[in-house]
Amino acid sequence: MSHALPIDDVLPALRDAVARHGRAVLVAPPGAGKTTRVPLALMEQIDGRIVMLEPRRLAARAAAERLAESLGEAVGGRVGYRMRGESVRGSRIEVVTEGILTRMIQSDPALAGVGCVIFDEFHERSLNADLGLALVWEARGALREDLAVVVMSATLDAGPVAALLDDAPVVVSEGRAFPVETRWLERPMPPGLRLAEEATRLILRAEGETRGLGGTILAFLPGEGEIRRMAAALGASGCEALPLFGALPAAAQRAALAPPGQVRRIVLATAIAETSLTIPKVRVVVDAGRARRARFDAGSGMSRLVTERVSRAEADQRRGRAGRVAPGICYRMWARAEEGALPDFAPPEIAVADLSGLALELAAWGAAPDDLAFLTPPPEAGMAEARALLASLEALDRDGRITDHGRAMARLPLHPRLAHMLVRAGPQAAELAALLSERDPLRGIGVDLHPRLEAIRDPRGAFARIGQEPNRAAVERIRSEVKRLGRVIASRDGGGDEVPPAPPLRRPEPAAEARLSAGAMASLAYPDRIGLRRPGSDARFVLSGGKGAVIDNDDALAGQRLIVALDLDGDQREARIRLAAPLDEADLRAMHGDRIALVELCEWSRREGRVLARVQERLGALVLSERPWSDVPPTAIAEAALQGLRQDGLRWSAAAARLRARIALLHATGAEVAPVDDASLLADGDWLLPWLVRARTLQDLRALDLSEPLKARLGWDGQQRLDREVPAHFETPLGRRVAIDYDGDEPSIELRLQELFGVTRHPVVGGRPLRITLLSPGQRPVQVTMDLPGFWASSYADVRKDMRGRYPRHPWPEDPTAADPTLRAKPRGT
Repeated sequence: MSHALPIDDVLPALRDAVARHGRAVLVAPPGAGKTTRVPLALMEQIDGRIVMLEPRRLAARAAAERLAESLGEAVGGRVGYRMRGESVRGSRIEVVTEGILTRMIQSDPALAGVGCVIFDEFHERSLNADLGLALVWEARGALREDLAVVVMSATLDAGPVAALLDDAPVVVSEGRAFPVETRWLERPMPPGLRLAEEATRLILRAEGETRGLGGTILAFLPGEGEIRRMAAALGASGCEALPLFGALPAAAQRAALAPPGQVRRIVLATAIAETSLTIPKVRVVVDAGRARRARFDAGSGMSRLVTERVSRAEADQRRGRAGRVAPGICYRMWARAEEGALPDFAPPEIAVADLSGLALELAAWGAAPDDLAFLTPPPEAGMAEARALLASLEALDRDGRITDHGRAMARLPLHPRLAHMLVRAGPQAAELAALLSERDPLRGIGVDLHPRLEAIRDPRGAFARIGQEPNRAAVERIRSEVKRLGRVIASRDGGGDEVPPAPPLRRPEPAAEARLSAGAMASLAYPDRIGLRRPGSDARFVLSGGKGAVIDNDDALAGQRLIVALDLDGDQREARIRLAAPLDEADLRAMHGDRIALVELCEWSRREGRVLARVQERLGALVLSERPWSDVPPTAIAEAALQGLRQDGLRWSAAAARLRARIALLHATGAEVAPVDDASLLADGDWLLPWLVRARTLQDLRALDLSEPLKARLGWDGQQRLDREVPAHFETPLGRRVAIDYDGDEPSIELRLQELFGVTRHPVVGGRPLRITLLSPGQRPVQVTMDLPGFWASSYADVRKDMRGRYPRHPWPEDPTAADPTLRAKPRGT
């Protein structure tokens, strides 16, 4: 081996842990040497190949080259690497990107010929790393007890990982670091400033202040766009400005990692330079404080990179790059007061990313998330949404098991949406799949997909046709990916893993060899994003998944009847379309004919105030056509009328209101009678349906008398009990029926005082005393009572004294309880 590194001190302990337990967790700071030392240290004691996972392509290639160099070899001898679209075989050590391990273990769960799997930079907590560890650990327990597993991390709470691996031994390297001075901005950056411009100013300041210090300046920036703008801006600085990001060609990546010359070097890098790579002679770090992370983007339906503030852990790692070889300085592009607002750690990708790829891999493995050892279990809501998408893409059957088509999708290095499209449509869809996997090469030219496709096919002529120069780097990556995907699907070779022939297309079957339009192919990837323009609208669409979307009125696709929305801004109410393809109705019917259904619809129209019945031809939420429904069953009419009644409310005639009041009083006594308030009556509206079969309009509903429906709801026994306990009338001692008024707080009646002579018990209704208004012979109220015996014994004497003078011909006995009831006056002269 070459010069000593801090990791060398703990390699014996690591070898011993692997030999004794077959597993270990290694924690070592950036620069300790774990990536280039550990595989070589284990190579002698491991039977079989060592597979080491790196989270990024650039780091995987660089690690393989450093390992081979340590052995005095070129890559391709004992050390090789494998990543999407590029591989060099190695006989003992193979450095792979994370998705490759998933393909390897899905194809061969026993990982035949592999003796050890190393997970490098596990602290980054990528979704593929979490999945890879879960699958490897499952395979180890079920098939390969001899398979060694080593998890390596720069900054990680090792306890949970060790516990996940059955209390694996933890080996810690303290590393070696020199002091690093930190310099912050004097005040926070005002909002609205362009990050690249401000970072350029800070780099030039750092270069001027540290010129005597020498060494390389390493600047951390969010992504390729900012790096390219800053490299151009720094061209006149007198320094050598070199970009470093994952999509950079290999030769340019090697240039940034090579030892610097006489001119001071500025390396403009993404987060890839935090831990995975060795950049020579870094003395100064400039941290723009931003990182790009994968997040589920509701607009595109897939994971997208978003720019966020760095975490404290990431900021500390970046700062540490200035102190690996000598004391250094770190410039932070934020104020010291802002430091407290930074999160401690970036969230694991599995907690925030699109989970459809994970759900497909788990289905291919034949396991649920709870069956595997995940350090962070995937969120249930995200998994449910992912499984629903996979079912719509025919990757899962009704029982949630993977289909043959799903297995073909899983073996393609694409998002499930695009994999479904590529398997169904064949090599012709490679261009569209590659375009939708990459950043938009054209900005500000409208939402139509076709200019983007033209720019890919003829980037040199794009300016003449479109009036805009496409992003050349993005175009070249797309063109390269088109070729690779075309070879993969044509040869059924999924990056080294066999992809079975695609299942036959559904009927009607547009053959995979038949030329399909871009819109037709896009509809395969986005069956939930097929948009139909709303009637009477120039640019508003309803999507087949049920959401609304809008295009600018002056856009070329604004008047299109059918589109496929490929990218939206994520607004939940009405999303703005950022990328779309026009769709011909013939293509729609050819590609999705089995999903188009005839729906018989009978519903209440609030706008028209009537029942509307029609037969619709629907694709999800889209109404492609409709006609009147002539032979509507009466029950359907009644159900629709009930909707209208619930919207308009119940109307009560006087008779129905009295009946309801009686039932309400019976219910209040504790009798087993359903409540009759409006909300309860409408919540359970089945009792009304027999009376609504002929109700077609709002006038019909308002003319409905609820008396008979209420009686029917009570039933025979209920009506009998109601008449006994809460009668509609009070029968006087003379046999006369007096209607009881139930509208007030208490049931009440009015009648002549003489008619109640001889009544010694107060009348009761529904367990309550009647409120009796006693009238004079002239029908004027003389007393209101709810205690008739009490009235006879007390107030009656005063009433008798007053009434005898006014109505002398009417009886006013001294003892009313012993007198006979009467409505007659005394004969004249008596």
